[in-house]
Amino acid sequence: MHQPLYKVSKELRKVALGETKADMIIQNGTLVNVMTKELQPNIDVAIKKGRIAYVGEASHLIGEETKVIDAKGKYISPGLMEGHMHVESTMLSVTELAKAALVKGTTSIFMDPHEIANVLGSEGVRLMHEEGKNLPLKVFTTYPSCVPATEELEDAGAALGVKDIEEGLNWDGVVGLGEVMNFPGVVYDDPKMIGEIEATLRHKKAVTGHFPDGTDKELQAYIASGVDSCHETVTREQGLEKARLGMHIMIREGSAWHDVKEVIKIITEDHVDPTNITLVTDDVYPQTLVEKGHLNHVVRRAIEEGVDPVVAISLATINVARYYHMDKDVGSIAPGKVADILLMEDLEEMTPEVVVVDGELIAEKGKIVTDIPTFTYPDHAKNTVKLKQKLQAEDFLLKVDKNKEEVNINGIHVIENNARTAKMKAKLAVNDGVVQPDVENDILLLACIDRHHQSGQISLAFAKGFDIKGGAVASTVAHDSHNLLVMGTNPEDMALAGNTLAESNGGMVVVKDGQILAHVPMPIAGLMSDAKLDVVVDQVTELEVAWKKLGCKIHAPFMTFSLIALPVIPEIRISNRGLVDVTKFQLIDVIEK
Repeated sequence: MHQPLYKVSKELRKVALGETKADMIIQNGTLVNVMTKELQPNIDVAIKKGRIAYVGEASHLIGEETKVIDAKGKYISPGLMEGHMHVESTMLSVTELAKAALVKGTTSIFMDPHEIANVLGSEGVRLMHEEGKNLPLKVFTTYPSCVPATEELEDAGAALGVKDIEEGLNWDGVVGLGEVMNFPGVVYDDPKMIGEIEATLRHKKAVTGHFPDGTDKELQAYIASGVDSCHETVTREQGLEKARLGMHIMIREGSAWHDVKEVIKIITEDHVDPTNITLVTDDVYPQTLVEKGHLNHVVRRAIEEGVDPVVAISLATINVARYYHMDKDVGSIAPGKVADILLMEDLEEMTPEVVVVDGELIAEKGKIVTDIPTFTYPDHAKNTVKLKQKLQAEDFLLKVDKNKEEVNINGIHVIENNARTAKMKAKLAVNDGVVQPDVENDILLLACIDRHHQSGQISLAFAKGFDIKGGAVASTVAHDSHNLLVMGTNPEDMALAGNTLAESNGGMVVVKDGQILAHVPMPIAGLMSDAKLDVVVDQVTELEVAWKKLGCKIHAPFMTFSLIALPVIPEIRISNRGLVDVTKFQLIDVIEK
């Protein structure tokens, strides 16, 4: 853990003047200078008390106790900084995410724990925040803003208001307000949203945004309110518009949403000054972390799209630090800065051989080489799936008048690799008063079950786009209120899927013909596993295979499924209260009258 600059500046000055020796020297590498956007060969970096004391030829600063790292033939880069992510989406605890991210070169993350906030409220945010405090990975928090995402259309496990945000903004390491998803509330003066933003501005902290679509007037009103960034930019045109208005553009490349190819054109083709642009992941799966990497993968993608490697690294280092007003400490390699440093052989590959954090060797050749402290969540944080009673097949029958032979329904049509959905209409058969799914035409049974309040509330609907031919799936990861989602071709498998997750205190599961094909237990708030990274990767790999066994061919199906209950992104969703028309922000009937 590094110390504040004012506590160690005297010792840094003595090293810089050659009066005392360095604790560590990284010797004879090529410096990636993100301040001047140049590569400087034959550079040494001298470190004292976790901070950089001297940059240049530093052999005279080597003493008997100095650790020397040979960087000949390697690039010396600042550690990568993840400007916006939801740790919960990795399915890992903060500790296990840290292990995976550090070896890929991420030395800082700015997390928005709004998933756990929807389950456990302020306590959940504090638990994740505290878990991050003692890790080598620097974990900063943007305090969740929209909990629940909507007030009138769903029931989450908790709610946060202006007083909660006021308190959270005073915690050490809370650097801003989490993504403000309720942009209509901001634009049209919702007291809660305006109160949260004003509190953040009074604290002189960042207000991170979420503006997927809207009019020019709404966008400018949103920015004028104090929201100063957005990670929901998916087209070059949107990026250019927001950049011209001074909005900080966070270009996203996660496991399911791939925006770099299009949005990066504002740099490569429109030649926008990249200073106010960063790279983020937002949501990333454990397999992606292992197979492709973390933020280093996003930097690599920017380079592949034509961005100069030094500029690409700047988008994930100094630009992030500047956005969060932390560039006096992190984001570059210069005297006085915290010694978060990577050594790499190839900038285009972006695979770190050595990772140094706070002047300590943390990872080498893809392996953690230091002890990582453990963190234990309290039992009540692992007991959050609370159903009124055990689910029965009968619970998944949508009943109508027995005299009917068919009905017209409204349903949800998911779109592959897209967070948006479309309204679906279909004519379905009725058998003995029960509306039947149409598996042949990819119309499946869908249910959202309250798992927070033991109300017994179950809403039923239909979904299209997954092409499942048999069996059922279930998830307690159901953005943002995280109720229990179940979908399938028959009520028996759906009951088994739902009950399996209730018994394991949450997670994801795939079943068929009364058998469990794959199961990822996630007992921490029903959102995160308490297992090790390699175990979770194996379980999620089995889950992907099991979805395919049911017939599903779309990319990242469980991510698409987990978003089917998010009633702030158009066009239509399911909540525990029923079917939601997001374009009108109101509940609608499943069965057309």
